[in-house]
Amino acid sequence: MNWITWASVPILVFGMWLYSSQASSSFPNLRHKRIVLLIAHPDDEAMFFAPILLALTRPENRNHIKILCLSSGDADGLGETRKKELVKSGLQLGIHSEDDILVIEDEHVNFPDSMSANWHPRLIANLLLSAFAPKMASLPSKQAPEANIDVLITFDRHGISSHANHQALYHGAHAFLKALMHKHSGWDCPIKLYTLTTTTIARKYLSLLDAPLTIARAVLSRKELGNYPTPLVTISSPVGYRKAQKAMTTAHKSQMRWFRWGWITFSRYMIINDLRKEKTL
Repeated sequence: MNWITWASVPILVFGMWLYSSQASSSFPNLRHKRIVLLIAHPDDEAMFFAPILLALTRPENRNHIKILCLSSGDADGLGETRKKELVKSGLQLGIHSEDDILVIEDEHVNFPDSMSANWHPRLIANLLLSAFAPKMASLPSKQAPEANIDVLITFDRHGISSHANHQALYHGAHAFLKALMHKHSGWDCPIKLYTLTTTTIARKYLSLLDAPLTIARAVLSRKELGNYPTPLVTISSPVGYRKAQKAMTTAHKSQMRWFRWGWITFSRYMIINDLRKEKTL
């Protein structure tokens, strides 16, 4: 291969990046919704959900997005530091106000930061009910269920990295919606649940090169349009990718160990998010 061929490679990659980003913008998105991103630890929002956060927080979509984190990530005694880092990162990724970023202070009892801790789905469901459907306990069964949010976003059943805390959020979210609809069968659930798709290890570290396969699968999948479309696919532009990286390098400084540099360089989740709407009872 001569030098002209080598020189053309980055140009082709950059062109594919811009095309993929533009192609993903043609997919339907959520608009005018009250949305909560449910995460397990500070830095989950940047390492896994940055592309969808950057997309949903665009002013033209008119969404109101909050982040709810169930632990401060205090396994190494850095809980207070990591809470501040989460706020800084969330604001960089488009969250409008510090008041829209909440960390639950229950780490030493119900939600310990641990690779092996299986948070009980019922405890997560009870927490979500009290926060987002506080009237349900007194609501007659003949009346439609009520909630103060429209969409809940979290990990899928595999948790991207098979982290027990991530997987618990999936089961807790389903338990929450099941409890919300208890005694209210026949009504539509007022909250739609979207989960981030776990890929194979090979795809996880393909970075931008996974974009064509992600788009192809989304095109061929069973799609739903309307107010709550599925799948939700977003591929960040180079500018969005840099924002996601900066959310880690300038906000989550306490977590920037050597392997995190590998993640923010090669992980598809720093650029690509595809989410599916879960079926609920």
